[in-house]
Amino acid sequence: MAPPLRVLRLDTWVDPADAFAALFAAPDAGDAVWLDSGPEATEGRSLIGTGTVTATASVADGTVTLGGRTREGDILSALRDDLAGRATGETSGHPLGWWGRLGYEAGAAAAGAPVAPTGIPDAALLLVDRLLSFDHAARTVELVAADDADGRAWIAATGEVLAHCGGAAAARLAEHTVPDATATWRHDDTAYLAAIAACQEAIRAGDAYQLCLTNRAEARTAADPLAVHLRLRRASPAPHAGFVRIGGDVLVSSSPEEFLRVDAGGRVRTRPIKGTRPRGATVADDLALRAELEASEKERAENVMIVDLMRNDLGRVCELGTVEVTSLLAVESYAQVHQLVSSVEGRLRAGLGAVDAVAACFPAGSMTGTPKLSAMRILNRLEDGPRGAFAGCFGYVGLDGSARLAMVIRSLYFTAGTVSIGAGGGITALSVPEEELAEVRVKASALLAAAGLTAQDPPDVTPAAN
Repeated sequence: MAPPLRVLRLDTWVDPADAFAALFAAPDAGDAVWLDSGPEATEGRSLIGTGTVTATASVADGTVTLGGRTREGDILSALRDDLAGRATGETSGHPLGWWGRLGYEAGAAAAGAPVAPTGIPDAALLLVDRLLSFDHAARTVELVAADDADGRAWIAATGEVLAHCGGAAAARLAEHTVPDATATWRHDDTAYLAAIAACQEAIRAGDAYQLCLTNRAEARTAADPLAVHLRLRRASPAPHAGFVRIGGDVLVSSSPEEFLRVDAGGRVRTRPIKGTRPRGATVADDLALRAELEASEKERAENVMIVDLMRNDLGRVCELGTVEVTSLLAVESYAQVHQLVSSVEGRLRAGLGAVDAVAACFPAGSMTGTPKLSAMRILNRLEDGPRGAFAGCFGYVGLDGSARLAMVIRSLYFTAGTVSIGAGGGITALSVPEEELAEVRVKASALLAAAGLTAQDPPDVTPAAN
C-alpha cells in the first residue's frame, strides 16, 4: 500500500502561471504537466503535476516503454494493467496517476486504421506523485505529495519557492522573446482544396457522412515553449489548455474541447465541438456571425453527426439506457472563434474504468468524422502524413478511477528544434471549400502568432531526372 498523502494548503493565492514558471521553467527542472484553466478562470481547477516515472509508446514498433522497461503492446493496455496493479492509497480527491498525452496514431492504429509513422513518441505519460492544485472559485492552493520524508521535503521546498514567485511568468516572457520564423504548410491552398473535393466525392459515394480533414504547418524554431504558452494563453485563453513536457518534447495547447471526463464513480462525459465561425471585428459583426453559426444547416448537421457517433462510442462501455445528450448545439465563444458544442453523458458498466472509456472513444469523432473507421482510412490517404500529437488527447487518468482529457486542438508541438501546428475542419456534402480553407487559417492564426511564425505554402518541387 502506498503511503498516505500529505496535503498542505497555502495561506495565500498563487497564480498558476507564476508557480509553473518559478518551479519548472528550466528544461532541466524535470518532466511536468500543467493543466491550465486559463488566466481568466473563475471556476474549476488548474493542476501542475510532476514525477520521475514515464511511459512512452511506438506504434511503428508495437512497443510500450514503462519505467525504463520496453515490452510489446499498446499504451492503453499497458495503462489498464498498470492501474489495476497499483495500490492507490488515499488520494483525497487529488488525481495522482498517469498524466500526459496520447497521439492520434496510437488511437487510430488500435481501431484498425492505417497510420503514417510519426517520428515522435505516439504517447508520452508521466506518473504524477506530486502535484499543485489551484481552486479558482475558492482561490486556494494545495500542495500534495506522499507523507514520507521525500514528500514532506518536496512540499517544504515548493512552498518556499511559491512564497516568492510573484511575477515569474512575466519575467519569463520578458527574458524569452519569440524569434520570427517561417512555417510551411504540408498542403498548399490548391492541394487542400483538392483534398476537400476528394472528401466530398467520398461522401457522395457513400463512404462517409463527414470527414475531419486537417493540414499541418512546420518550422524550425529556437522559441522557448513556455514563453509561447504564456503568450498563447493571453491571446487565446481556453478552459482546457495545457503544457506537457515529457522527455524533452513539449505540447503547448489552448484547447477549448473536452474529450472525456470520468468521475471516480464512473460517470463519463464527452463534449464534442463541431461548427465554427470567426469572431467579428465589431459587436454587430460578432453577433451576426454567432447568429449565422446557430442557423447554419451544415454546421448543425455536422455537430449532430458527431454527437450520434459519440453516443454510439459511449454506448459500448456504458450501462444500457444511461447514455443521453445533455446539451445540444450550444454556442461557446472564444477569443478567435464561435463554436457549436454538445454534451453526451453516461455511466460506465460495472467492472469498466476510465481507460475502457478512452479505448471506446479514441480518436474522438470530432477529429475523424463518421463512420469512424472508414473516415480514418480516407483521411490517411488524403492527408499524406501523420497527425502526431495533433488530434490526440492530453490530461490525466487518475489512480482513483477519474480522468480529465482534452482534445489536442489549437496546439503546438515542440521537438528537436522544430514546431508543428495542426488545423482542420469537418467536411460535409454542404461544405463550401473556400470557407473550409479559411477556417483552417483562422484556427491556426493565434498559434502561429504566439510562436512568431509566418506561414507559407510549400515550395514547388521538381522531381529529379532518373
